[in-house]
Amino acid sequence: MLVNSKKTSDLNYLPSRRWLPTKTTPVFDTYWKFAAERQNIFYRRMKKNAQRLTDDNILKLYKFTNCYRATDRVSQFLIKNVIYSGDQSPEEVFFRIILFKTFNKIDTWKTLKNKFGEISFRDYKFDRYSNVLSEQKRKKISIYSAAYIMPSGGKKVAFSEKHNNHLKLIELMMKQSLPNRVCDAKSLQHVFDLLREYPMIGDFLAFQYAIDLNYSELIDFNEMSFVVPGPGAKDGLKKCFSDFGGLSEVDLIKCTADRQEEEFIRRGIKFRTLWGRPLQLIDCQNLFCEIDKYSRVAHPTYSGLTGRTRIKQKFKPIDKPIDYFFPPKWNINEEVEKTLNMNR
Repeated sequence: MLVNSKKTSDLNYLPSRRWLPTKTTPVFDTYWKFAAERQNIFYRRMKKNAQRLTDDNILKLYKFTNCYRATDRVSQFLIKNVIYSGDQSPEEVFFRIILFKTFNKIDTWKTLKNKFGEISFRDYKFDRYSNVLSEQKRKKISIYSAAYIMPSGGKKVAFSEKHNNHLKLIELMMKQSLPNRVCDAKSLQHVFDLLREYPMIGDFLAFQYAIDLNYSELIDFNEMSFVVPGPGAKDGLKKCFSDFGGLSEVDLIKCTADRQEEEFIRRGIKFRTLWGRPLQLIDCQNLFCEIDKYSRVAHPTYSGLTGRTRIKQKFKPIDKPIDYFFPPKWNINEEVEKTLNMNR
């Protein structure tokens, strides 16, 4: 199924025809080919007797995230086991999301859950949570995901162990009624701005958290309305465009998302959407990050901002399948279940 473009009511969104005189590189062509093949791998993994995942040697050897952020294992766990499991009051949903995403590690969440049963702000005590996390550290067990670095807060923080400072940060958010203020937000950018006000939360984390909150019923904003490029995406954009033609990095991501149908068709590429859901801005942003990594091998002569030349993480298959579940408001879970049943 070819992707169907999705418009948004955001007045600041660039219309699809407004490509200023940008100049692309061969990496930009690879961007679309990579997206299609990575999405094919996603669907092939669902087939119980799939003989092969890909013929692409780079995708065989190295680890890359899925095209759609919401399909990755950690996001799936967040949606199914954190957001839509437990008390659905705004305060509790917000607490669970921010607590989980602070560490962004499934094993850390399971450790806390095994210790306390249901995780809730109502029963939260700093000392209890701190002791469990400190004990994990004493056992030399990592409590943070390696996906991105959580800032420690520098010299101005109260505790030497950064997980204690992060727990206190969550307490501050709750004390200042951030869950209610998020619920009253007028846009996805407004949610981002609210989060950005807090210490240890920069642009990247604020945007990631805003997207995670938007998976819940707390808010419901169009994912095509706002995007913040992370460091990896900026590297990928530099490799894909030799001349931005007056557009900003945000503009380029928006144009890419808006023109996706045309770009796939122009190259003769069949792209399978997420059960009818086109790539959103967050997904296109992530793909620029992934193409930065992929091009280190496929296009080594094109350099990004950081100058990195190697892909660190090798692909390691995980045997445990995922029963995919998405925010009910997306209205795709019925189709997802049909596909899963066919492949069981």
